[in-house]
Amino acid sequence: MVMMHSGAASASPGVDAGGGRRPDGPPAGVLALIALGLTTAAVVMPLAMSRSVFPSPAVPADEVATYLTGNGRAVTLAGFFTFGASVPVGIYSATIYARLVRLGVRVPGPNIAFFGGISASVLLAAAGLLTWSLAGSAVGVPSAVLRLLVDLVFALGGIGFVGGLGLLMAGVAVPALILRLVPRWLAWVGLGLAVASEVSFLGLLWWGFDLLLPLGRFAGLLWLAAVGFVLPRTRHDVSTRPERRR
Repeated sequence: MVMMHSGAASASPGVDAGGGRRPDGPPAGVLALIALGLTTAAVVMPLAMSRSVFPSPAVPADEVATYLTGNGRAVTLAGFFTFGASVPVGIYSATIYARLVRLGVRVPGPNIAFFGGISASVLLAAAGLLTWSLAGSAVGVPSAVLRLLVDLVFALGGIGFVGGLGLLMAGVAVPALILRLVPRWLAWVGLGLAVASEVSFLGLLWWGFDLLLPLGRFAGLLWLAAVGFVLPRTRHDVSTRPERRR
């Protein structure tokens, strides 16, 4: 059962006691699109400059050292865009949490979404800053140490970020599905992406599961953008929707 916020008897959710509409925060859909654009730039721009992708843990240590020492500018941009993407992810999490609470959701979903989104933001920010630091300090560092740092970047900005993003998607998709806040097919897609994102952590043990990371990262952010645009702002918006045929 959905419970609503207490307030003045004459005030509707999303409207303050004085009759004005409460600030809704930044547009969630736009925030997710910005995060998607910056995340894509973190991959595409270094690839265009260096003609090779940022090394993964599967790459030998000597090749890691060669890439980092020979493509300092590309590594700098990878770190810059990665850190930049972490900011709208964090703001999106706070915004979507506030909207779900405003809609009267009183299940763990909003809290799970907020925890997952903030975790994803922090881990992605750490990965971005660490990547940026490698651009200026890789020369003279033993290749084994550089390989360890690249593994850490992968763990934070790959497995960790996508895992947190999966919790954010699940925390939004479950109450949206149960309460019919978004089209059912959209909620089910979000649940599928959330499951794929969480399963990707098995990539820490077996290579192959890491192939789910791009799905959780790019398709996940695109799904969050779609939800940000279609999720109602208030319960009034839900009640005025035309009834769907069953």
